[in-house]
Amino acid sequence: MNDAQRHSSEAEGSTAFLTDMYELTMLDAAIKDGTAERDCIFEVFGRRLPNERRYGVVAGTERVLDAITKFRFTEDQLATADFLSPQCREYLANYRFSGQVDGYREGELYFPYSPIMTVRGTFAECVILETVILSILNSDSAVASAASRMVSAADGRPIIEMGSRRTNEQAAVASARATYIAGFNATSNMEASLRYGIPPSGTAAHSWTLLHVDDQGQPDEKAAFKAQIASLGLDTTLLVDTFDITKGVDNALEVAGTELGAVRIDSGDLGIVSRRVRKQLDAAGAFNTRIIVSSDLDEFAIAGLRGDPVDGFGVGTSVVTGSGAPTAGLVYKLVEVEGHAVAKRSSGKVTYGGGKSALRAYRSSGVAVAEIVHPLGADIRRKPNLEYREMTVPLIRDGEIVDNQPSIEEIRELHATARGTLPWEGLALSRGEVAIPTKFIGFPEPE
Repeated sequence: MNDAQRHSSEAEGSTAFLTDMYELTMLDAAIKDGTAERDCIFEVFGRRLPNERRYGVVAGTERVLDAITKFRFTEDQLATADFLSPQCREYLANYRFSGQVDGYREGELYFPYSPIMTVRGTFAECVILETVILSILNSDSAVASAASRMVSAADGRPIIEMGSRRTNEQAAVASARATYIAGFNATSNMEASLRYGIPPSGTAAHSWTLLHVDDQGQPDEKAAFKAQIASLGLDTTLLVDTFDITKGVDNALEVAGTELGAVRIDSGDLGIVSRRVRKQLDAAGAFNTRIIVSSDLDEFAIAGLRGDPVDGFGVGTSVVTGSGAPTAGLVYKLVEVEGHAVAKRSSGKVTYGGGKSALRAYRSSGVAVAEIVHPLGADIRRKPNLEYREMTVPLIRDGEIVDNQPSIEEIRELHATARGTLPWEGLALSRGEVAIPTKFIGFPEPE
């Protein structure tokens, strides 16, 4: 085994170097000046929602908890950190997070200043977790937030995630998970299907049709369709827009008959084309043949197809890039030291000091009306005409993940329920006020 293979093998499974250098240099300085062991509380929150959206979706929590338990420094990692003091490297060699983590349930909605995750422990053990926590939550929550809006726009019609080729290979897997949590029905990514149990979906691309030519080298679309049906059966989806869509539908019907499962359209004005194709299918008696559309869809394009004869959507680039908001804009801030509230005072970057929990208030109809953030452990007076739910739950205790973490199906169901509590204006795709306001009780106004 050569050095590169040895280094890769030793680092496999470690998340400790998914970090920024300044976290390690701060730790080193804290060890030197005696502040490393101070009890601290760090908090993950966002000051605003990207693009003036109405709500965000918490995603990536399970991956964060896994990353924290795997935050172990290998010998090779420490050997490359020769800028650190011997005392610091010794501390890192024995590092195990032993603190507490609380947070919102994965799949839950969040709003500005919602305390999405709270990390408690010594400064030393908490400060070096910032990058790995934020890198997961910011990416996964951005994807899930975009996906949730698309699910609302689809109005009950299924959506397939197919964006693996539009992001890096590991982000593709995480993105598929985030979209499934938000309500997508399937993914094209096989690793995501294997790892998380997400239903896989996929048939053929344009290259499959182009592969089939006759003896004269001319395109033979019908041959491609015949071979696909022979392999996958009549319930497959035939891609009919490689050449001419009308002719493609004719060829699909000639080969498959009226029991064809679906046709997919990946180009053109999808509203106009889908209506034309529906008439063509119905005229042939293929009333049950579904129409699936793709082609750079986002939530606005999906919403624009309401009322059109579209039975499902394939979404790629837009969802895995957060549909214009590739990060959720979450931050990880120190809010308490040795029981004393601390807060940043920079202009435009308001922070409320002190550890926090949150309640969400609902009308008797089940519609959410407010996010109430209060000091950790405080007993908050509740109005008798409203119902309340605790938003913050234990996630890690004394370094160990709390038992009975929800399955991905339970997270998906939780999100669907939470989205259903929004007031109708909270589901609007246009820019505007957040769906419900965040209210701080028991905190002084930030300076």
